Amino acid sequence: MSGDRGPFPRLPPDADGPVFAAPWEAHAFALTLALHERGLFTWSEWAAALAEQIAAAQQAGDADRGDTYYRHWLATLERLVAAKGASSGAELGQYRRGWERAAARTPHGQPLTLEPSDLAD
Repeated sequence: MSGDRGPFPRLPPDADGPVFAAPWEAHAFALTLALHERGLFTWSEWAAALAEQIAAAQQAGDADRGDTYYRHWLATLERLVAAKGASSGAELGQYRRGWERAAARTPHGQPLTLEPSDLAD
């Protein structure tokens, strides 16, 4: 593989290109590892919860082509974080909306920053 990694030059590559399709996928993966290392959940809990999330999505019509895998990953992470009491569903929703607001006001290619006003509902 050449040194060109296309639109994701900072994502870790394998022989076929970037391992993650977008930076947020890498962040979700890293956050999952960090929370596991801190003991929030075991790998068995994680694997069962992710399998349950994927199965529910397939039953709801997900074609399971692989392009939605990290959406299921993130939904699983949010659900486990709330179930373990590390955050609440309401708090996670507030931050999700805040990041959406930050993304909407940030020019393409610039780093996102979360401002207190982004979290106001």
